[in-house]
Amino acid sequence: MDVTQTRDFCAALPGATSTEWGEPANLLAYFVGGKRFAHFKTSAPERWRFSFKVAPERFLELTDQPGIKPARWLGRYRWVTVVDVRAVPDEELQALVRWSHRAALATLSRARQAQITGEAPAGASTVRRKRQASPR
Repeated sequence: MDVTQTRDFCAALPGATSTEWGEPANLLAYFVGGKRFAHFKTSAPERWRFSFKVAPERFLELTDQPGIKPARWLGRYRWVTVVDVRAVPDEELQALVRWSHRAALATLSRARQAQITGEAPAGASTVRRKRQASPR
């Protein structure tokens, strides 16, 4: 995928929104429910470098590959930066971005997750029970 396809893919994920910040950040960031899951750097010399969060078990594996490094400032939170998105196979990049999106979504309340995904909250019952008074 090239930069445009990656941007379109991020924007198409459930509940995804984007915000572009100018100086000094120079980022095009993607959010779900107000939680960032990916961003592009938009200024030189790092223009179109793409960053996202990865699973703990994938962090070292990915940062050992050429063209993928720990993200500046966010590497300690297991974010990686891909220097050129065209160098990563499409299916792998999509799976990594989906994981980052799901990880951000998982930090939201179950009700907010259900609102975004359109699914019933996990463990929610369709029938509400009337609360009984406790015996005294």
